[in-house]
Amino acid sequence: MMKLQLALDRLTWNECLHLVQETEEFIDLIEVGTGVIKEYGMSIVRELRKLYPDKKIVADMKTCDAGKHEALQAFGAGADITTVMAFSSDLTIKDTLQVAGQTGKQVMIDLLEVSSRERMEQLHELGVDLVSLHVGKDKQQKGVFNTELFSLVKGFNFQVTVAGGINLNTLPEIIKEKPDTVIVGSAITKSENPHETAAMMKEIMNL
Repeated sequence: MMKLQLALDRLTWNECLHLVQETEEFIDLIEVGTGVIKEYGMSIVRELRKLYPDKKIVADMKTCDAGKHEALQAFGAGADITTVMAFSSDLTIKDTLQVAGQTGKQVMIDLLEVSSRERMEQLHELGVDLVSLHVGKDKQQKGVFNTELFSLVKGFNFQVTVAGGINLNTLPEIIKEKPDTVIVGSAITKSENPHETAAMMKEIMNL
């Protein structure tokens, strides 16, 4: 079953809590975005863990160095998944994967700006099993998520998440590619009715 991940970013603490409360019926994972983590640290991850013990929580740390330390930070605060940038050194990625293995957690490798199949081979050899095809916020000015990105992960046995300006209009094309998880931020968080938008997205994903 395809999962829906709510990305909480560029929001206040109270807005984050309100949005999760509004959408919890339809979301499978709660992502604490990088901007929110930079504003509130691990405290908001702990709070969400306490409030939603049955939801998977993603700490979007975007780690690119000090992998072991940052993975321990995220997992210690209650996150189930932490993110690491694909351009990080192999040692950084290995360290985070090792911590995840020891704690029963997961590492999501963020493929932001990665276009090399060679790098995908390297990530596979390192033992990566979860990746995120990601169009960054700034680049979304040139257009939202393009399904051509899926060619980067074809042939690899990765769990695949997709992120980047996904909305009700673009979702139907994206789900044809059968990603494991669809990450949605602004389309829900800036919606006049987040509950209804999340419900509609989940319905489309379950068709």
